[in-house]
Amino acid sequence: MPVNPETLAALQDKYLALHEFVKVAKGRLDANLWDYLVGATETETTMRRNRMGIDALALRPRVLRDVSEIDSTSTLFDKTIRLPVFLAPVGGLEFMAVGANGAVTAGEGASGFGVPIMLSSVSKPGLEDVAAAATGMKIYQLYVRGDAASIEDSIQRAKAHGYDAFCLTVDTAIYSRRERDIVRRFAKPWRASATNQAQHYQAQLNWNDVKRIKDQHPDLKLILKGIATAEDAMIAVQHGVEVVYVSNHGGRQLDAGRGSIEVLPEVVQAVGGRAKVWVDGGFSRGTDIVKALCLGAEAVGLGRLYCYALAADGAAGVVRLLEILENEFRSALGLLGVTSVAELGPGFVHAAMPTNLPHVHSAFPLLRLDDSGY
Repeated sequence: MPVNPETLAALQDKYLALHEFVKVAKGRLDANLWDYLVGATETETTMRRNRMGIDALALRPRVLRDVSEIDSTSTLFDKTIRLPVFLAPVGGLEFMAVGANGAVTAGEGASGFGVPIMLSSVSKPGLEDVAAAATGMKIYQLYVRGDAASIEDSIQRAKAHGYDAFCLTVDTAIYSRRERDIVRRFAKPWRASATNQAQHYQAQLNWNDVKRIKDQHPDLKLILKGIATAEDAMIAVQHGVEVVYVSNHGGRQLDAGRGSIEVLPEVVQAVGGRAKVWVDGGFSRGTDIVKALCLGAEAVGLGRLYCYALAADGAAGVVRLLEILENEFRSALGLLGVTSVAELGPGFVHAAMPTNLPHVHSAFPLLRLDDSGY
């Protein structure tokens, strides 16, 4: 169902800054879901390094250039998208979205604005319902919960329902210790079906599986999500992967890891133009997206950020959030002295000292939320 224009119009004054979505979402989600959304693994160091790495880059503006006309669109798989971002895969959207439609609502928001959604296999409704609702670009992301035949079934279903690409998440061989969930004794409902045997299939996933998929489906646009080193990026390219997706699962998997934007340059260099590079991990502002593109990313995944809007005001909330993000992004382009995404490059960024202590919400210094504590 398309986003209702009247509903969207009503949000124009309700939300004028991105952090306003965060506050509304916290008021609407119960404590368990809120902690699942904002939390990370053990010491949450990797999550904080996501933000610290982004904040440790300053922008180098050029002036006296004609920036009266700015084009903030981009292309993915030869399709035009309104902004070089996509909604990253998040599990359990059915428990976060306003209303009961979960991933369908997210898909409506993405298509209503004009960016892709990457649907997680552990979000409901499933790929068929989301395909019917998401009229724009869509990608299916799989957590492996079965054998080769099960993977093949997911690929065939995604193809049959018009998904533009297929993604394997590769950094969840072991399910991590997320202490916010642990101390609350919160068992996520969407993991109830992830038996020990199902998790075993994810733990067994290896490069031979990637080779088999590419051999059987040479036309499949395959994305590997969770690449965190140049070494694995090179192996991915050798296997014919179309997109190397730099991600640390928002800091939810390996603790004491590097921030995604710190990993990005070595992966871009290792790939050497033989595949596209996407990235997620703490990206929350228009300038954050600019920095990732300057370092060679083709597109930036938004995870927690769009979930705040989804929880706050459903599909219309997602569209409104992306409108504000677009405004930030276009402003940054103009003030850098560029008029399109294609003009960005490493010459526009420089190492700098961060000014804010890294935190899941450190991109929003005006935000004040009570610490729930434990």
